[in-house]
Amino acid sequence: MSTPKHIAFLGLGMMGGPMAGHLLNAGHRITAYNRTTSRAKAWLQRFGAQGDASLAGSPAEAARDADIVVTCVGNDQDLAQVLLGSRGALASLARGGLVIDHTTVSAGLARQLSVECTDRGIGFVDAPVSGGQSGAENGALAIMCGGGPDAMKSALPVMQAYGSRIVHVGAAGAGQTTKMVNQICIAGVLSGLSEAIRFAESAGLDMERVFEVISGGAAQSWQMDNRWASMVEERFDFGFAIDWMRKDLGYAIEEGRRLGVSLPITALVDQFYADVQRMDGGRQDTSALIRRLPKGHRK
Repeated sequence: MSTPKHIAFLGLGMMGGPMAGHLLNAGHRITAYNRTTSRAKAWLQRFGAQGDASLAGSPAEAARDADIVVTCVGNDQDLAQVLLGSRGALASLARGGLVIDHTTVSAGLARQLSVECTDRGIGFVDAPVSGGQSGAENGALAIMCGGGPDAMKSALPVMQAYGSRIVHVGAAGAGQTTKMVNQICIAGVLSGLSEAIRFAESAGLDMERVFEVISGGAAQSWQMDNRWASMVEERFDFGFAIDWMRKDLGYAIEEGRRLGVSLPITALVDQFYADVQRMDGGRQDTSALIRRLPKGHRK
């Protein structure tokens, strides 16, 4: 086990809450902050007995005397606020500290934060995650990391508390661009999976038998293994929300423009997700993409 650290954990949502819990279990001291106080209190009630845990009233208070700040918030604006705001963590994190950011944000902000941290003598790793709430709960997240080698070396023992696959992919911002690659892949797979299910249903096929055979071949994917049954049963009240997926795809499309890369399928699926949002599906799992495709009738 790594040497216990005093960690300020900012953001106790469906991903951050379990991740902070794993850090407690690993023996670290946690001072946590969440914008919604009720959620912070619920986290402390759930995990507080597992180790040295306390709550702070601001990011700056949480980071005071901390060795490491870990963030897992919503978007660019949220991350900038908890790190750079007037009561942000960088106002009190000491020189020689480290920031590990697990938020999915724009690559531009990740690069900017790396500069801000470097100017303060603080290490920075942009480390977005994949694996969803179940991965966070089970400590089995895939983590794609950008940053310098020294910062990565310091961050690795911390992330091992909740990550099962941790890869240093390059300099600051590379973690975020790799997460964009991840989301581009997911968007395409779910679009194809949605059409395939509707096609199979319209043909009157036995959906369990179809899954049994094609999930053992080249069509197999994580989305198929974990979402086929729930999509067939029209169950979507779990997992990674469409609102967050559209946020992520927006960052990917924006970065694609900066790089001069065309992403026509990604842009199309993003608009498909907008259709589901208009059907009040924004908080449903990304597999709810199938809702925009009406069920056919076998002829």
